Amino acid sequence: MVELDILTYPDERLKQISEPVERFDDELREFVAALEAKMRAGPGGVGIAAPQVGRFQRIVIVDVSGHRKVRQSHGRLVLINPEITEWEGLEVGREGCMSVPDYTGNVVRAERIALRACDEHGQSHEYRFEGYEARAVQHEIDHLDGLLFLDRLVSRRSDLFRRKVYR
Repeated sequence: MVELDILTYPDERLKQISEPVERFDDELREFVAALEAKMRAGPGGVGIAAPQVGRFQRIVIVDVSGHRKVRQSHGRLVLINPEITEWEGLEVGREGCMSVPDYTGNVVRAERIALRACDEHGQSHEYRFEGYEARAVQHEIDHLDGLLFLDRLVSRRSDLFRRKVYR
């Protein structure tokens, strides 16, 4: 399996908008496996997006099932060409990112979302997310559109915090 490196801010490539996936083949599934391995190798990683490793396709992996803030989750999800179809409510929450390893920040996100996406085999699925899982999914989808949590801070002056320990 190929080793993937995380792009970190201020790398300009993180602002690039990703292209839809059109081929659901063995090469895609191998990449998804490598991407998931990279996510799980990092401390506290609950999600990763393909652009974070320099592949500019609309691929996201999210798994918040082991996180303490989660009451219920869908478990491991591969979301390819995800599209948020509904959102409801707003909530401020603290976010961190493997591509911004030295900071966390307060970001406003929808409390609940509905989403349509394909898995790594090209099967279409519809999901409803809430709470922390909804936040994680929105965070990762932002990467596909060239956005970091830094772009969504409530206030750069009072809502950006130097990370003391990466967890």
